[in-house]
Amino acid sequence: MFASSQKDRPPGEMFVWFTSMGLAVGLLMIVGLLGFIVWNGVAVFWPKPVAEIRLKDGAPLFRGSASVMGVITKQQPIDVRNLTPEQLAHPDPLVRMEKQLFVGNRNTYGASYVYFNAGDIDSVQYPEGVLNIERMEWGNALVYPIALELKDGTRIEASDPAFPGRFSEIMVEVNKRRAAITKIEKGRIGKINHRMRNLQLDERYLERNKTLSPAQQADLEETRERIRQLQAAYEPLAAEALKMRERQNDHHLLFRLATGEERRQAMGDFVHHFWPNQMNTLHKIGQFLHHAKEFLVAYPREANTEGGIFPSLFGTVVMTLLMSLAVTPFGVLAAIYLREYAKQGPFVRAVRIAVNNLAGVPSIVFGIFGLGFFVYFMGGNIDRIFFPRNVELGVPTFGTGGVLWASLTLALMTVPVVIVSTEEALAAVSRGVRQGALACGASKWQTIQTLVLPASAPGILTGLILAMARGAGEVAPLILVGVVALAPSLPVDSIFPFIHLERKFMHLGFHIYDLGFQSPDSEAAMPMVFATTLVLILLVVVLNLGAILIRNHLKRKYMASAF
Repeated sequence: MFASSQKDRPPGEMFVWFTSMGLAVGLLMIVGLLGFIVWNGVAVFWPKPVAEIRLKDGAPLFRGSASVMGVITKQQPIDVRNLTPEQLAHPDPLVRMEKQLFVGNRNTYGASYVYFNAGDIDSVQYPEGVLNIERMEWGNALVYPIALELKDGTRIEASDPAFPGRFSEIMVEVNKRRAAITKIEKGRIGKINHRMRNLQLDERYLERNKTLSPAQQADLEETRERIRQLQAAYEPLAAEALKMRERQNDHHLLFRLATGEERRQAMGDFVHHFWPNQMNTLHKIGQFLHHAKEFLVAYPREANTEGGIFPSLFGTVVMTLLMSLAVTPFGVLAAIYLREYAKQGPFVRAVRIAVNNLAGVPSIVFGIFGLGFFVYFMGGNIDRIFFPRNVELGVPTFGTGGVLWASLTLALMTVPVVIVSTEEALAAVSRGVRQGALACGASKWQTIQTLVLPASAPGILTGLILAMARGAGEVAPLILVGVVALAPSLPVDSIFPFIHLERKFMHLGFHIYDLGFQSPDSEAAMPMVFATTLVLILLVVVLNLGAILIRNHLKRKYMASAF
């Protein structure tokens, strides 16, 4: 009976079980990684209570004080190599543990995080009067407010019931004024600076010639006059912005640190505030949504370790869309030629092998090719033909890295994926569809255009989805062809011609690399790394979902397709 059951068992059943186990392990690893990123990324925006920690007598003091205030971020074992023999022999396990505390006030303490031996802690309390203030510079401040000093000399004590409301009103006021300053400097002054830069290049170009013709001399005088006019228009705007900046210092906050030190700071240095130990669940949810929104729409500060990621998010979306617009027509046309028109033989097989091998080339190789071909060759020739003045002055326009060359480089890197998927989609369309159209008198191109391509559209979009998923997360080639850690302006703005494909840009992937490996304070940058990684994953998911919805719509529309 046993022999019979062994005989009836399908061959390879053991390998089926091994395959399913491998699939299960792979899924668990993916889900675990995504869960880890989501948990740490979301935790960045959730408001956390602030603890005041008092140390035992005789314990090492922090800045001469027996107490310190901050957010307890984690507890971990101390490295055995750093333990003394007394700590190793101590019966209390807390002696061999340490707590990480986010203390903020980096301008005072010199670091955002400090570590304490858990065995040295005497008490942990959560006082209600703590104020968490987000500042323009030096990170958050965790303080005890003492008084609000107004411009007219009025002093509102923190114990006054009117203090929280007046503090919030001033915060709204300074934030509105800051937005108005940004609008003047990046909007109206930005347009003037853009025009003045071009005129100054014209002036430099004309001044290079020691002997000017009468026409050139007239052009030089006209250029200088236009520069003077722009300078005259710039000065009142700059004075207005300066006056508004000075008004940011009208009111001051007097506060005390947990170490007992008192500080005084202008309200214009603050961005946002909340009372972390007085919040209920509803208030925390509101604060969470506020932090998440500001992270997405605000500009970065403090070497990208503070503020938001809007330029990186915008640059990633623009680059991915440009890459998709470039890779789709080239990939589809190449696949149509290889499948429908090319005579099948050794040459076509060699081309297909080359296309498949391109998909395995390291991305940095495409970056080097993009730098040499797109930036130096194509961009340099464009500058020599259309911007000779800039070439003579040594100011490249397209002959340097930019969002256009980055998009084309990634399009070249992902085109093999689109070609292969499009060929498979074209091959899946029934031969009878082609023969029926040809029998009715349609040309070959008419058949492809009206029947084969629409039926293959879902499969083509599958290749585009794979290309977008790979291209959006690439970093190595972008470092060579246009991405920067901090871009002064976006590729799309209100300055004519509105779309500036020659500009350098920021990217979420490079932003993560810059925060994780180039930041001077890695501990302070770690929350931003998780949050930015989560946004990048969500962006790829959103872009892919959009393409998947279009593909499913086309599936239902063309049921004759095998896709």
